[in-house]
Amino acid sequence: MARLLLISTNITVEPYLVYPLGMSVIAAALQNSGHVVRQFDFLAEGESMDALEQTLAEFKPDMTGISLRNIDNVDSFTSHENWYLEHVRTITAFLKIRGQTVIVGGPGFSLMPETIIEYLGADHGVVGEGERKMVQLVKMLEAGETPSRLLKPEQGLVSSEMCTPAWDTNILNFYIDHSGIANIQTKRGCENRCSYCSYPSIEGGKLRLREPDEVVDEVERLHLKHGAEFIFFTDSVFNDSQNHYLEVAELLARKNLALKWSAFFQPTPISRGELKLLKRAGLSAMEVGTDASTDETLSAMNKPFLFEGVRAFNEACVSEHIPCAHFVIFGGPGETPATVCQGIDNLNSLESCVVFPFSGIRLYKGTPLYAQAKKEGTVPTAQELLKPYYYFSPNIDQAWMNEELTKGFLGRRDRIFPPADAQDRMDVLHRFGYRGLLWDTLVTFADTHKPKQARAKVSQ
Repeated sequence: MARLLLISTNITVEPYLVYPLGMSVIAAALQNSGHVVRQFDFLAEGESMDALEQTLAEFKPDMTGISLRNIDNVDSFTSHENWYLEHVRTITAFLKIRGQTVIVGGPGFSLMPETIIEYLGADHGVVGEGERKMVQLVKMLEAGETPSRLLKPEQGLVSSEMCTPAWDTNILNFYIDHSGIANIQTKRGCENRCSYCSYPSIEGGKLRLREPDEVVDEVERLHLKHGAEFIFFTDSVFNDSQNHYLEVAELLARKNLALKWSAFFQPTPISRGELKLLKRAGLSAMEVGTDASTDETLSAMNKPFLFEGVRAFNEACVSEHIPCAHFVIFGGPGETPATVCQGIDNLNSLESCVVFPFSGIRLYKGTPLYAQAKKEGTVPTAQELLKPYYYFSPNIDQAWMNEELTKGFLGRRDRIFPPADAQDRMDVLHRFGYRGLLWDTLVTFADTHKPKQARAKVSQ
């Protein structure tokens, strides 16, 4: 059996530190197949190449896997400063000089695998879900075979084939000590067909649900064994149409664990009763994929709701004192000067919530928006897409729109534009020892005091 070193290359801390869940899932799959695995996290190791050198010398792996979580930070104001592939390329070259066979995978890699593998110079790449394919690839390499350089997506794993992560205690403690947050996935795939989104190409368009009791057992272990105070469910959309999320919430409520959690929600109809159940289960805040701010732009993005639905969702959450953060993109398909102005008014009318507006949409090959950009004659080459490239509606002037957004949200501490301003505020809270999502401290309700989900770290 082989000895494999798995490396998480993510070094971003925006908006908060995120445990390398995908790496630990692959580690579990390899360990279940009898291989010896060590996990190395660049962020936890202080971004130290010396630490990597020492790990290679001590562990002596037969081959190395690299996890690429993101290509950039998808913020048109700062993404050229936060482009991560050069860092990963340096790591790849470092490993290959030392005789390592380098395999790259992860969601960032799967966005444009052919182009990225050439840029990095890796030996092999795994596209999409990696548990089964990584085990197969390692078996072939051990046997002296010559597998394809790229292992393309195949039929998605069923629930019983999805591995519970092999949590690395030292790495997990680093993230919990810094943020209090651990992350879990309850399902894979996405039923939506948003025009800009590459998610279905990574995990598929059909939901594959983990057993709710397995998810809740994992939550309980993270809380009781590892001290996690806060769980973030990383599903593309937590409130799925099959109500799997309510089954998870019901089991969590029965456990009555002393921890809080959050997830990505879509603003589709939700009842007061369902919100009460989610709160009993520990829900403390929602990150909402609102995505656009008018009916016209929502429709152009192929969203399954209108803005009145966003308003109703937000009002329901306010009635239950659940803080919401709406993530919204301006400048996408269908955007005009009129929709920009109407969108600002719409978002400012939402009560007791935070709004994170973004300017432009990071473009990826293979999405409906890419096809639209191609028709409009603005699409770059595949090589150019390695660097951040943003789609803007041909009906607006980018500079004018950014100025209108700045003026429209001026003076609103709960409207964060440009997005980088949020990190400055969170950095202040971190310096005072606060942990958790942090943006929820900006939300107040008319008939109550400020929520206290973000807690200062207790002095030891």
